[in-house]
Amino acid sequence: MSNGSGLPVLAVEGHRATIRLNRPEVHNRIEPEDIGELMALLDRVEADRGLRVLVLTGTGKSFSSGFNIGEIGAAPGPNSTPGFEVLTDRMERCRLPTICALNGGVYGGSTDLALACDFRVGVTGMSMFMPAARLGLHYYPGGMRRYVSRLGVDTAKRLFLLGQKVDAQELLRIGFLTDLVAPAALEAAVGALADTLAANAPLAVQGMKKALNSLARGDADLAEIEAAAQANRRSADLAEGQRAWMEKRTPRFIGA
Repeated sequence: MSNGSGLPVLAVEGHRATIRLNRPEVHNRIEPEDIGELMALLDRVEADRGLRVLVLTGTGKSFSSGFNIGEIGAAPGPNSTPGFEVLTDRMERCRLPTICALNGGVYGGSTDLALACDFRVGVTGMSMFMPAARLGLHYYPGGMRRYVSRLGVDTAKRLFLLGQKVDAQELLRIGFLTDLVAPAALEAAVGALADTLAANAPLAVQGMKKALNSLARGDADLAEIEAAAQANRRSADLAEGQRAWMEKRTPRFIGA
């Protein structure tokens, strides 16, 4: 699907939303105007209470070559869009569980955009590359925190300080990828994962995602997490889950 502008596009099918980066001629390089559009699409997805999972992917042979290098350090203008760090933090805080379908290589800032998603399914033959040290760029703190919390400090040092390409098998080994499949199997693998997430209780899934991310960031409010857990115990979702378990049937969660 294309909107002809190169801006990211949104498609909705059942409980699943898919945002697709849409500049294949430059390996889905992210331009400043794409950031504002992605933020708006995330707002639209979260406003739709019927949605239960979000997939982020790319058009063509690459997932994304990252943020436009020529725009790094550009002085903000009167109509400036949010910065890339704002986008990645916004993706991490998305209410819905998120899957990054890495249809090809991922480089630069888009490696952090992928890490901001809850799950990452990659394809054989892909690679990732964090070139910050080669560019003379000190990366922003939120991205480094995500690398450390997701992959560990030693792996983060290796990826940031050496600036070397890493192949798909190694990405799976270090935990950057949740799963690795053949390119022809990507759609089915992502679909199966999305269906599993959509079938689980949305209140529990969304609440635990929020709690786990805050624990990883080190800014968790334990009283807030406990309050959410207590509220969940009074929910229709839990009552339905209990009935379905006892009746040995598939639960029908409504999210309230």
